[in-house]
Amino acid sequence: MYRPLPSFLEVRSSPIEGHGIFTTKYLYEGGRLGVSHIYDTEFIDNLIRTPLGGFINHSDNPNCELQRNGRLLVVEIIKDIKEGEEITLSYGRTKTLFEAPVA
Repeated sequence: MYRPLPSFLEVRSSPIEGHGIFTTKYLYEGGRLGVSHIYDTEFIDNLIRTPLGGFINHSDNPNCELQRNGRLLVVEIIKDIKEGEEITLSYGRTKTLFEAPVA
């Protein structure tokens, strides 16, 4: 059965902006949450946003960051996240990840 998000993540109303992604279990630094964006020049900003990428809000003190893996951007946990906390990223880095050629 298809799930747009891992079973331990859910979309809720966010105190940051609109809706956000929240965890229902403790997550440890060094883990991965999945693909947030796919590079494709046919789309706005050259990116396709997955459900994960479409709901993560910005923070100046994020608990996750994006890592490039070919044409994919993957969400990696950079600090432990407690059950019930919102998943956050620093938006400024997203576009710079594709400044080098995409294979």
